[in-house]
Amino acid sequence: MKIEGRNAVSELIATSANIEKIMMEKDPQGSLKAIFAEARKRNIRVQFVDRKVLDRYSDDKRHQGVIAYAADYEYCSVDDILSRRGEDGGFIIICDGIEDVHNLGSIIRVAECAGADGVIIPTNNSASVTEAVVRISAGAANHVKVAKVNSLNKTIDILKEAGFWLYALEADGTDIYEADLKGNIALVIGGEDSGVKRLTREKCDFTLSIPLKGKVNSLNASVALGIAAYEAVRKRR
Repeated sequence: MKIEGRNAVSELIATSANIEKIMMEKDPQGSLKAIFAEARKRNIRVQFVDRKVLDRYSDDKRHQGVIAYAADYEYCSVDDILSRRGEDGGFIIICDGIEDVHNLGSIIRVAECAGADGVIIPTNNSASVTEAVVRISAGAANHVKVAKVNSLNKTIDILKEAGFWLYALEADGTDIYEADLKGNIALVIGGEDSGVKRLTREKCDFTLSIPLKGKVNSLNASVALGIAAYEAVRKRR
């Protein structure tokens, strides 16, 4: 996997990921110099090249002077996420049909910042954790546990058996500010076009909505998840 950008590479180095090498522009300054110092501490091979070489290897020239090559992203199991539950209960994000890499990257970033135990995505009809997702997440994908499952509905059954309450985020539900959101919870966010799928929604315990005061009748999926996740953080403090 190729990781581009200063934040994404810096966060990657901070993990135990297997990094094959880092390509960096010559005479690094500022944050690039700090990345080089951290790479040396981990004995990661750094290759200094001209910026035009980085441009050639970059997909969209957003490398910011550094590209890292690491092993492919390793998904975890649902059990791995469940094992991270703290005293206040578990906090999980479920993506149902998030196909846009920008949305998935942003959702993973929100999950990491909000202290979620992990993110669950389906194998089909979903974006995967790619190089672009890692970059868009600003490196958060290197820290968040992400599980990829064959069936979201079977996974919901597993979560319920583990004591979780499932909350689908949709337009016609109960006001989210009236919800409890404490204990073991999982927030389910759907794709922008289809929302949470009918069978998945029927399996959830509650449907929650974010009040909209303007003329636009919907929010971007990652924005909606951000609002919901931090309302959960507020309630759980």
